Amino acid sequence: MAKRKRQAVGPGDTAAEASVHKKTKGAETSLSKDNSVPEMIQLVAGSYDRVLHGVIATVKNQDKAEFADTFLFNAHTTAIRCVAVSPPSAPVPGQAQKVLLASGSTDERINLYSLSAHPPSGKDQELLSAIASRPILENSNNRELGSLLHHTSNVTALRFPTRSKLLSSAEDSTIAVTRTRDWSLLSTIKAPIPKPYGRPSGDTAAYGGTPSGVNDFAIHPSMKLMISVSKGERCMRLWNLVTGKKAGVLNFGRELLQEVGEGRHALGEGRRVIWGSVDDAAEFAVAFDKEIVVFGMDSVPKCRVMGSSRTKVHQMSYIVLDEEAGSSVLAVSTEDGRIALFSTRTEDLSKADASKGKEATLDVAKPVGHLGGKEDGVTGRIKDFVVVRSERNPTTVYVAGGSSDGKLRLWSLDTAAVQAARDKGGAQGPIGKLMGSYETQNRITCMAAYLMIPRPEGVEDSEYEFESSGPESDSEEEDDKDE
Repeated sequence: MAKRKRQAVGPGDTAAEASVHKKTKGAETSLSKDNSVPEMIQLVAGSYDRVLHGVIATVKNQDKAEFADTFLFNAHTTAIRCVAVSPPSAPVPGQAQKVLLASGSTDERINLYSLSAHPPSGKDQELLSAIASRPILENSNNRELGSLLHHTSNVTALRFPTRSKLLSSAEDSTIAVTRTRDWSLLSTIKAPIPKPYGRPSGDTAAYGGTPSGVNDFAIHPSMKLMISVSKGERCMRLWNLVTGKKAGVLNFGRELLQEVGEGRHALGEGRRVIWGSVDDAAEFAVAFDKEIVVFGMDSVPKCRVMGSSRTKVHQMSYIVLDEEAGSSVLAVSTEDGRIALFSTRTEDLSKADASKGKEATLDVAKPVGHLGGKEDGVTGRIKDFVVVRSERNPTTVYVAGGSSDGKLRLWSLDTAAVQAARDKGGAQGPIGKLMGSYETQNRITCMAAYLMIPRPEGVEDSEYEFESSGPESDSEEEDDKDE
């Protein structure tokens, strides 16, 4: 790893965190169920303007959120394409927990940061608020760890499947597996350079060349299987993460591509891919330019999502409604300022109308409602969004969306209300409540977030909590052995 220190621009940060995708051992990290205790969400937004902006959202009730700056890193020399946060470090008596933040850019670098997992201690906050024009909650110990130079082209996606591993993809057609304990490169998965299909619209490759590079990848919850989609390829690839070898290729048929609007002169490539589960049955979704296709575990197309209201798709994520029942919906952010919710349950699928005299073969997912849109004053595209589950109220999830207009917006979503709307036949109207918005003054491209862990009594931020020269905990060593 090539370490290169930079100065933080503007206020340093106070980030506190509780990861949504890892349960820590030993100590209690869940938030109090007492409604008088506010929940704090650390939001991280990357931008075209090369800035990593940290904003803390404090939720005291389900109607309103308050925002404050936590850090502002002049992170890269070109636009930031992707960000990811890790699960928190294992709780150790007398020490604060921390979270790893990674950002990828078109400058070919992956920058690494260490953030506090706890709310700010409150020291000097009144003085900062008095001299600044915007609210500030600072933690001066949030800092950069260095940079990774594992790729030779634009970084496109980052994932922390566990705290001990970071996976990254780039337009050099590689997926790198990095160990976070010492930031060493464990292995590199190489996707093949695609064969040319002519000169489709949007082709930016040099004359005589072929568009190449991994657009996105998704890791199965078992950590043994991965799916990737690449530029210039009308297929997706399955990878065995145990061996690092290709496990199979699923081609997108001509009829499927035509049905989702990827005609003869379109790219026909998958832009994003994600794993999910509906009614305890695993599935995965592949996003094209203006449509999404959901596949079952048998790799057979199950349905398409956007239906007749096609608009450019930017991001998608499964939102779990009921963990015990395995119920979930697919959320999709769009060019027209909405985060639309769809049910992909088999009983909720409907036959598509024939268009242009051709019979549609794929069923269509049921629309359940949407966040944002004209009702909330959102007219520009939502480039990315994140979902954080409330610890205080198990039926509430927070959805934060970032737009190219520079605004972060936070909604509260009642999962019981979503299930009721789905069971009553679905709806096209708004659902959820806009709790507030915050102007970052940067054109947002990507987002990450985590719920903050209450600070244990007697624990204060200190320099030693960011030391990472050796294994951080026994649990991380166990992760390395398991993987």
